Amino acid sequence: MKKQKSKYEIFREKIKIILYGTNTILGRMFDLVLLGLILLSVLLIMLDTVEGISQKYHQQLIICEWIITIFFTIEYALRIISIQKPIKYIFSFYGIIDLLAVLPMYLSIFFPGASVLSVVRALRFFRLFKILHIPQISHQSAQLRDAIEASKEKILVFIYFVLISTVIIGTIMYLVEGKESGFTSIPMGIYWTIVTLTTVGYGDISPQSPLGQFIAALVMILGYGIIAVPTGIVTAEFAKSSLRNNTVNSKKTCRKCQSQVHFDNAKYCYECGTQLPIN
Repeated sequence: MKKQKSKYEIFREKIKIILYGTNTILGRMFDLVLLGLILLSVLLIMLDTVEGISQKYHQQLIICEWIITIFFTIEYALRIISIQKPIKYIFSFYGIIDLLAVLPMYLSIFFPGASVLSVVRALRFFRLFKILHIPQISHQSAQLRDAIEASKEKILVFIYFVLISTVIIGTIMYLVEGKESGFTSIPMGIYWTIVTLTTVGYGDISPQSPLGQFIAALVMILGYGIIAVPTGIVTAEFAKSSLRNNTVNSKKTCRKCQSQVHFDNAKYCYECGTQLPIN
């Protein structure tokens, strides 16, 4: 005899369909409302930093922010209790973003001004890709993620090389130019090197001696190469990923949540974790 589900279990399933079932009517409506509230929240935060608007409507803006924060808090709690493995969600990319979306307003109780950090809610717009369910977008975003992951070690080695180079060049400029040119210390020389390498060029410190200017010219030329290298590394890995995954997404339908967009080699549903049918 099949065990009858409790009211709590039925409630959890209904909430899960609304929160995670982007292919259902209620789920899609909820996602659209959620995106609208995220956009409204970010706009309210920006408006509150405008002096004229803040002086007149600061209290009203804060009240609206608290209403949205309470809504996000309830949503975050419901997402945790509605799935089988809440720890997996809590420490996932979206779970961390959802938590960061509610923390700033509560922190503002103890640290006035922390509410401005609520602008991180804009990161929740990444959910738009899941809501749209466009295979091409999902496929390309996955390829980009794989390319960045594959490039991680090479980029870390490159950054290590750049850091060592900035220390050496900064020290040389400190010795060559000295305090009279604004290079009052080695850290100041390193600061100048970073600003020059990245082609920012604030101009607050500049070499005055011919030797210093010659070194500066070399650093400027080196800067263009430094900017290009990480881009080239990621682009190469992205090209490799494209060759490995030259097939488009197929529509494998999940038996449980009815989600349809999955990769060809997907074994489990990315919405609910149910095993997918084999083509």
